[in-house]
Amino acid sequence: MTTATPLPPDPDAYDAVRNEHARKRGLPQPYIAGGNDPALSETLRSERRFVRLLVGMTVVIVAGGFVLGILGALLAAPR
Repeated sequence: MTTATPLPPDPDAYDAVRNEHARKRGLPQPYIAGGNDPALSETLRSERRFVRLLVGMTVVIVAGGFVLGILGALLAAPR
C-alpha cells in the first residue's frame, strides 16, 4: 500500500499523444497507464539492483560457456 497522495488531473496531459491513442481505441479513460513517474528517483534507485543482477547473470552465462568449451576441448583432445 502506498502512502503517496494521488496526483491531481492534468488538463494539458489530456491531449497527449498516448491519450489520443487511448480514445481512438475506445478505452474507458483517456489515459494509458505509464508515462511520467512521480517518484522517478526512487524507482531508478530500486531498479539499479536489477540492472546489476542482469549484468552479473550475463557475465556468468558467457563465462560459463567459455569454461565449458575449454573443458570440452581439453577432455576431447587426443592423448
